[in-house]
Amino acid sequence: MDLCKKNNVVFIINDDPILAKKIDADGVHLGQEDLKLFTADEARRLLGRDKIIGLSAGSVGEVRKAGLAAIDYIGFGPVFRTTVKEKCIGTKDVEKVLKIAKRPVFFIGGINLTNIDELLTKGAENIAVIRAISEADDVRAAAAELKNKIEEARCGKIARIR
Repeated sequence: MDLCKKNNVVFIINDDPILAKKIDADGVHLGQEDLKLFTADEARRLLGRDKIIGLSAGSVGEVRKAGLAAIDYIGFGPVFRTTVKEKCIGTKDVEKVLKIAKRPVFFIGGINLTNIDELLTKGAENIAVIRAISEADDVRAAAAELKNKIEEARCGKIARIR
């Protein structure tokens, strides 16, 4: 967290709003399982309006329901298989999710340079990755290439499928 603050990078705690409050993190990300212990609205009351709250969604129905919560963004996925999540939801609902979401949507799960275009051509503009960068031979180059692809999509240089 100190490294993030020093470099002006947002620091989000996963799953634990109490810890996020205790250490004054920038926010918390809640998975669907976490909601059994702490709703997004309870996390908002605990953390306050100035903190970021994200919520995972793995279906169109969960995205609809998320629109009612006091959150800042939705993490939708896992879109593709990962080493920790074998079940994935694919890209069939990307356009529908983007249309109905009441908050920004970040697509997550197994996204890398070989499959990111599949998301971008469907209108996705916010992508979250871990292994695509952390396991790359050249971390800087991988991050730059992913960033360039996303920026090209945002500028309309990658044709969208209609």
